[in-house]
Amino acid sequence: MSNTDAKRGPLRVVLQTLYGFHAWLVFLVCVVIAILLVLLVPGLERRRRWVAAVARSIILLAGIRSQVNGIATLPEGHCIVVANHASYIDGVILQAYLPPRFSYVIKGEMRNVPVVHFLLRRIGSRFVERFVASGSARDARSLLQAASAGESLVFFPEGTFLPTPGLDRFRPGAFAAAIKGALPIVPVVISGSRQILPARTLLPRRGEIKVDLLECIPPQHPDFGSSARLAEAARQAILAVLDEPDRLTTNAA
Repeated sequence: MSNTDAKRGPLRVVLQTLYGFHAWLVFLVCVVIAILLVLLVPGLERRRRWVAAVARSIILLAGIRSQVNGIATLPEGHCIVVANHASYIDGVILQAYLPPRFSYVIKGEMRNVPVVHFLLRRIGSRFVERFVASGSARDARSLLQAASAGESLVFFPEGTFLPTPGLDRFRPGAFAAAIKGALPIVPVVISGSRQILPARTLLPRRGEIKVDLLECIPPQHPDFGSSARLAEAARQAILAVLDEPDRLTTNAA
């Protein structure tokens, strides 16, 4: 190894660390602005539009390059978006680029984080309890009612994410809601977020994200008779575009 290469190693670490602190500072300042906006701005759609602008500002000011494909193919009416989940920033990414008519389905543990819960609640997010049976049943009924009323929802049907690449099993809630409300499913692929802020990592890294909105699965699709089959249809559509392995196949092997 040359002296130049030896010097570049520590310098790269320093630059990555400085970038990580810069990205967190951008995020924290923008979150404060978002909280003020949702506190003061009247009207749910207006609040969502402002928060979307803040989310885009986070991506821009953090120096993250982005590419969004297929946004024009979204159904004009209500629908349910299901996306792969690879990073803490996936919700910020979708909030930045999806239209303001969507409500985000968030894990119920976020109710215990007062500031974040307030922000998410003010933009119409819905919370799902994962560990207490009575709460899970209550929240599931609430989602089914929302879908029946024609509300557009965004789910991360894997439920969580891991440090290693791969698409996991999809939970049935999003697909049961789609069947109940006769709402088309829109599979969405998020690429690059795992490299920017993977699980169990504190400092973000510089990177590039890509969001692909795929062809919707309409209520007339033959798999709409079963939430399990519908979940697998959406999962296979995402796997066809996502540059990550099928975790179910890998685990089986």
